[in-house]
Amino acid sequence: MSNSNPSESTNEFLTGMGEHIEELRKRLLIAFLTLITAVIASFFFASPLMNWLTLPVGGLSALQSIEITENMTAAMNVSLLCGVILASPMVFYQFLAFVLPGLKENEKRMIWLFLPAMILFFLIGALFAFYVILPAAIPFLTSFLGIKTAIRTGSYIKFTTGLMFWIGVSFELPVIIYILAKVGVVNAALLLKEWRIAVVVCAVLAMVITPTTDPVNMMLVMVPLVLLYFLSVLFASFAKKG
Repeated sequence: MSNSNPSESTNEFLTGMGEHIEELRKRLLIAFLTLITAVIASFFFASPLMNWLTLPVGGLSALQSIEITENMTAAMNVSLLCGVILASPMVFYQFLAFVLPGLKENEKRMIWLFLPAMILFFLIGALFAFYVILPAAIPFLTSFLGIKTAIRTGSYIKFTTGLMFWIGVSFELPVIIYILAKVGVVNAALLLKEWRIAVVVCAVLAMVITPTTDPVNMMLVMVPLVLLYFLSVLFASFAKKG
């Protein structure tokens, strides 16, 4: 028979929970401070970044501002996007450092291996949105119904950074699926079986992400999403073989 005291077991449990909560608090604080630092640092480069982001419409000189704080808000939106990208490795690290003790050694190695891949895929997606989707979407938006459009700074920057962010997140799908398949949450056979549902979901996501009702621009988003899904099936297959 066990001689352990229930009150002692409860105290040990509460002590362990307290330690985990304290560790989580510290890691969240480090991630938050890293993000804030990255955003502030990015703010000093907001001007050249905005010059680059506005190339599809002819540069900053092609934009107009109406509100007093509009230029500052636009610069902050750019700084926020850049800060999130710069801080993401440290944020992911703090999250993984909290979770990894509960994983097996091979699962730890697998996640550390694919962490850079997630960042790379995000950047590829953001650049795809900038160099492929934007050049197709902007002429349609600015010439719709034949009405001359005066492009506002805040509206354009918010639209551009939002599109780049969500397309970048979408491009991380194959890496995420590989990790989930590696730990046994999903498998290639299941993903391939439900491909019709996946295509419908990709179409809905394309409608949400795409800022226009133009089917051409919607297809520019939907087709890569569908291809990424089938690429994810391939990644899941590799995970099973591995």
